[in-house]
Amino acid sequence: MTRPLRAERAERAGALELVCRPIGTIRSPFHERARAPRQPAASEARGTIELFPDSGFEHALCDLERWSHLWVVYWFHLNTSFRPKVLPPRSARRRGVFATRSPHRPNPIGLSAVKLERVNGLVLEVSGLDMLDGTPVLDLKPYVAYTDAVTDPSNGWLAGALDPAPKFAVEFSPSALAELSFLRDTWHADLEPPIREVLALGPQAHPYRRIRRERSKPATPLAPPTAEMFVLAVKEWRARFTVEGSRIVVHSLRSGYRPREIVTNTDPSLDPHRAFVDRFGL
Repeated sequence: MTRPLRAERAERAGALELVCRPIGTIRSPFHERARAPRQPAASEARGTIELFPDSGFEHALCDLERWSHLWVVYWFHLNTSFRPKVLPPRSARRRGVFATRSPHRPNPIGLSAVKLERVNGLVLEVSGLDMLDGTPVLDLKPYVAYTDAVTDPSNGWLAGALDPAPKFAVEFSPSALAELSFLRDTWHADLEPPIREVLALGPQAHPYRRIRRERSKPATPLAPPTAEMFVLAVKEWRARFTVEGSRIVVHSLRSGYRPREIVTNTDPSLDPHRAFVDRFGL
């Protein structure tokens, strides 16, 4: 009995193995996925592409410095799962992964255009990075403007997405500024830039942005209703904010750990949280 054509095709595809070896490594200021820009065009970050020695890449780099921009093909090394549908940060609903730039792909291959600043031996100094530090590089190609830049392309589902949109004005109350200053000056935890970056996109509750509505107590005659409070999670910290039109006000910070854990857990990584509670209370 003849096997179905679809089964034969699936078997052939599964048996085909492609060998791909890294040619170098990205060195960037981004060590966490949450801090990396979503697109290279939104980044001014500088870094390097360090190619491996003893592979003949010195000759492969000849004439590369004459190009202003490069396509970098790389491997999303921190992603190990394939998701047919994903929730992009600019969407209110899930989309097919092939209609997004999500790293959760069948083969976790990334593609970014960066500006080539300088070639120094096997080290390429670049700007406009959106990759994480330690990302394996698979290939480099010159960006050719007349063929790579498409005029008047469609924006797909992004036309009705959550953002890009007019930026929200993000402000901090005096107490929030004092808390931010304490964490930055005493514990070298600068939370203000990531808070501004996320909230400037809007207060919409979204898993990618880790925003949720804070549970509020029911109003009573002695306690009338107050402005709705939201909470943004930034690493192990929480920022509480309200929204007034296109204005967002961050009122306070707090630890993401439970009070009992802060008291009983002697892990040194919780020292900033204990100091924060001692200084500002719960």
